[in-house]
Amino acid sequence: MYDISIQIYSKIDSERLLHQVWKKEAQRNKRTERIDLVEPNQFIQCSALHLQKGKKFKPHRHIWKELNPSIHIAQESWFVVSGRVKAFFYDVDDTLLEEIILSSGDVSFTFEAGHTYEILENDTYVMEYKTGPYEGVERDKTFLKE
Repeated sequence: MYDISIQIYSKIDSERLLHQVWKKEAQRNKRTERIDLVEPNQFIQCSALHLQKGKKFKPHRHIWKELNPSIHIAQESWFVVSGRVKAFFYDVDDTLLEEIILSSGDVSFTFEAGHTYEILENDTYVMEYKTGPYEGVERDKTFLKE
């Protein structure tokens, strides 16, 4: 159903999807107008849209949703516009699970657990998306040991 190149599950809880990477090459031969890259139960959502000239959308606005106050989630996504990035994905116990090279057109999603990135080329350009609101580093991050 979802065009996902790589799904990374926890080694501690094998049912727990922590990260996923969608490689541009996985979409190369697809000509569908829309592919949802992230399952609908995740807080961060992303779709790949392959559109033709003249396509229009009905004007709309999105409805604010009341969230369950017992749910606190922080998810992040990186879309590599140009250049190359090495992504390091961690498990829930902070052990390294995977290292994956992201190139232009690739996107990574972190639903849970830790991650970091190493920029491999000068002038790499990345778009970062994450859930908000942002309330400063001290309320946003716990740093892992390197």
